[in-house]
Amino acid sequence: MRNTAVLLIACPDNKGLVAAIANFLLKHNANILHADQHQDSAAGLFLMRVEWALEGFELGLHKFDESFGPIAVKHDMAWNLSLSSVRPRMAIFVSKLDHCLADLLYRHHAGELYCDIPLIISNHPDTHWLAEAYKIPFQHIPVSKENKQEAEAQQRALLEAHHVDFMVLARYMQVLSSGFIAHYLNRIINIHHSFLPAFHGAKPYQRAFDRGVKLIGATSHYVTEDLDDGPIIEQDVTRISHRDDLETLVQKGADLEKVVLSRAVRWHIDNRILVYGNKTVVFD
Repeated sequence: MRNTAVLLIACPDNKGLVAAIANFLLKHNANILHADQHQDSAAGLFLMRVEWALEGFELGLHKFDESFGPIAVKHDMAWNLSLSSVRPRMAIFVSKLDHCLADLLYRHHAGELYCDIPLIISNHPDTHWLAEAYKIPFQHIPVSKENKQEAEAQQRALLEAHHVDFMVLARYMQVLSSGFIAHYLNRIINIHHSFLPAFHGAKPYQRAFDRGVKLIGATSHYVTEDLDDGPIIEQDVTRISHRDDLETLVQKGADLEKVVLSRAVRWHIDNRILVYGNKTVVFD
């Protein structure tokens, strides 16, 4: 755990932005530990992440808005300040497949994910045993076409009661409503195979195997109303040969999904992601 503050900034690109931000922090005796920036010339945007130690920082954070406000207004900045010492609260949604859930729970238990997990929500009871093993509350809420609205109302009530900051769909095989997504914009992370759009729908691995694919992959992204088309956070691939059978394809895909999802979750927790348009910048 580090006692630092992280500032994420997006604004129209212009001269003097880095100097304005650095001088503001220097004025209040900030020790900058990490600073990274990106200019999207096509969009005319400047994007930046800067992290500094709070020890010795002379500006009380309760006054940060007021003090930084004039600079933000002058440069038309959209910005967000967060503290690395604050543990965000993450809810996990899952259906029957448990590999991503098991991986997240283990990484959390091992201290790799600096967050709290107040609950797991599932439309099936199959992973209840896993939640019990890690002593995390489990809520089984069946979802059907007939009760979808009621089920989502129950889910939202639970999320609010547990003060959840963001959600992870760890192979949750339900489409969220537009109203649900809008309420948690850029706070729902999904994972899926990267066969889309060629092999969509049921049994994608079977159809990819029948086609003789040479690469398989996984994609993690923020959820939007456009199904599986939200801002991409992380992707990875692995090669397939003629010696790999269907079971091997499925296992390699599951391994990729676990790694790609855990990276995306960790970067979200570390406040390393800036979303603009339907794209992301992930600061390393």
